[in-house]
Amino acid sequence: MELNIYNIKGEDTGRKISLNDSIYALEPNDHAIYLDVKQYLANQRQGTHKSKERNEITGSTRKLGKQKGGGGARRGDIKSPLLKGGARVFGPRPRDYGFKLNKKVKQLARKSALSYKALEEGIVVVDNIVFDTAKTKEFVTFTNNLKVADKKLLIVLSEPNKNVYLSARNLKNAEVITVSELNTYKILNAKSLLISEGSVALIEQIFNA
Repeated sequence: MELNIYNIKGEDTGRKISLNDSIYALEPNDHAIYLDVKQYLANQRQGTHKSKERNEITGSTRKLGKQKGGGGARRGDIKSPLLKGGARVFGPRPRDYGFKLNKKVKQLARKSALSYKALEEGIVVVDNIVFDTAKTKEFVTFTNNLKVADKKLLIVLSEPNKNVYLSARNLKNAEVITVSELNTYKILNAKSLLISEGSVALIEQIFNA
């Protein structure tokens, strides 16, 4: 699979880059994608939820009514879960929602996500994404030049670039990451991937490791 390489002005450089078919032309595996996205979202959960149970709330333990003869159900103390202000039965407790996922499954999921993006023609390769200064206006001009300003963007760099990151920080529809941060959720969550030319070889190296 070959794609044209564009420059930061949105112009075709006349060069092409070959993308590895084992990554960008794979038969997508939807279940692997589901598992990887599920794990990513599970890891984002704080898991700090907590409600008090019967032995943790303050309240009198005095029996509220007679055992028999009241015409209704038997009443215990005021901490009963059946009463207003009482405890909660089997309430949530702090826990870790993370779970283990095999490395090969994660790799398959990420390759599948990139293959979907390639099928949708949602990948644009740019020769060098570098800004001299950190200006949002420059970043907007850059996306306008590539005709992707109206889309949700994921910019993938081979190494961190402070100016590019700061320029895109104020835009809700753009995110800048490095190849090492690339994952299935971020790939699928974006409409278009702007990949620097230097990132292509790194993606192949990491995803085929």
